[in-house]
Amino acid sequence: MIYASKPSVQLPVSGPGAASMAILAAVGAALAALLRTPVPFFVALPIGIYLMFAMKVANQWERVALLRLGHYQGLRGPGLFFIIPVVDSLSKYVDQRVRVTDVRAESALSKDTVPVNVDAIIFWVVWNAEKSILEVEDFNEAIALSAQTALRESIGRHELAQMITERETLGHELQRILDEKTNPWGITVEIRDVKIPAALEDAMSRQAQAERERQARIILGQAETEISKKFEEASLVYQNNPTALHLRAMNMLYEAIKERGSMIIVPSSAVETMGLGGSLALSALRQNQP
Repeated sequence: MIYASKPSVQLPVSGPGAASMAILAAVGAALAALLRTPVPFFVALPIGIYLMFAMKVANQWERVALLRLGHYQGLRGPGLFFIIPVVDSLSKYVDQRVRVTDVRAESALSKDTVPVNVDAIIFWVVWNAEKSILEVEDFNEAIALSAQTALRESIGRHELAQMITERETLGHELQRILDEKTNPWGITVEIRDVKIPAALEDAMSRQAQAERERQARIILGQAETEISKKFEEASLVYQNNPTALHLRAMNMLYEAIKERGSMIIVPSSAVETMGLGGSLALSALRQNQP
């Protein structure tokens, strides 16, 4: 489905031309009544009819091609210009303002054969009116159909996961494809947004959550691996140095019982091995001495 801006409709008779016709007809009629002869009226009437069809007006943002006996003579506008009736003809007026086209690719297959519906908003402008008139029959429809074709082509080159996570990449590729087609026509295209359906957005959020959980588990596993390596290195040090092992054990006991009200149960074998009995007795005697 394509939504495109409509071109402006130009009347065969311009406002200044109609006004000139009315003024000359009125002046001719007044002179004919004053001079009591119809000659002034019949002289002014053909001039008014000629000016009515010869005077044309283009708005500030419009350009039009002048054809004389079918041959291109150049662009006219903006403002007032004249043509030779019957001999000259005008093309469609070209609007050089920025225009918007909403393109939708329904049930387009992605690279992994998943049907998706994707919308794109395209802003485009005619920067060379001469090329757009002489090389394209209807550039409004050409832009819309080219954008829809390019959108389907870009979807077919990406997998569903890529379209969800790399939306900007999809937009850049779509703009590149359109620029290759439309630049020779004197038209520049800009992609402002590529809209993903709500169902795909839900899939995107679930995928992002799963990715975060995977990263958390990877980080936890790496931490466990590093800790186990450190324990392995410490065991080698303690194996060759029993004194260091005793000091580490005593430090662990100290850290455990330094808080008031804490209590720890130590096996008797550990107390005898580390010689904690004598150390604890000496500490108790020192505390009891006045």
